[in-house]
Amino acid sequence: MTKATIYTQDAKKKGDITLPDVLFAQPWNESLVHQVVVAMQANARTSVAHTKNRGEVRGGGKKPWQQKGTGRARHGSTRSPIWVGGGVTFGPRNEKVFGKQVNKKMRSKALASVISRKLHDGEILFVDTLTFSGPKSSEALVSLKALSKIEGFDGLATKRNNAALIALANTDLAVVKSFSNFGNVEIDEVRNLNPMDLLQYKYLIIVAPEESIQTLEKRVSGISVSVPVEEKKPAKKVAKKVASKKVTA
Repeated sequence: MTKATIYTQDAKKKGDITLPDVLFAQPWNESLVHQVVVAMQANARTSVAHTKNRGEVRGGGKKPWQQKGTGRARHGSTRSPIWVGGGVTFGPRNEKVFGKQVNKKMRSKALASVISRKLHDGEILFVDTLTFSGPKSSEALVSLKALSKIEGFDGLATKRNNAALIALANTDLAVVKSFSNFGNVEIDEVRNLNPMDLLQYKYLIIVAPEESIQTLEKRVSGISVSVPVEEKKPAKKVAKKVASKKVTA
């Protein structure tokens, strides 16, 4: 288990916290994270584009001209796809479902993989509490500038887009409204964290880390901690070769 520093909203050190390996020591699994993120994007996709086929286009009930004798090609309707104003063949339809299925264990493992990668890259900040006297953007800006003075988090004050995702243990309307005018900061509850949002923002600020980490641990409780396989020592291989020679002899 690794340890991390907990800061106050004034960027002062308050203590340390022990991070569980099941959340913060998982290996980076690029293919799994990509699969989960693509599935989440597909599930969030709304089918808007819609074209009408020849049965839905208005008009075209009368046969344009008689079948034979005119010298022209035979047609049964002016709303055929080959006519101007006719239906569309194989056009986009809003009945199409783009959703993809991803099981719970894959989502949990992808989440732990992204969180572990962010901790490894020094992009996770643990803050004891965020409290304001009311919905005050000025107080939120003061706290954000103070936290940006911590080594490695200077982008909180300089990055214009997708700077930070602040994860709250419980909803606090004063905090949510205080940051509502910040275009580069997003507020959400820690129980709603997902790989797509974490990858969209550079920094992750976890408020009330003890309670928040317990919530995250419940979400990833089904996955196992990855342990690196130990390589066999050369001496053992040599001993096996010697033993095999004795048997054959």
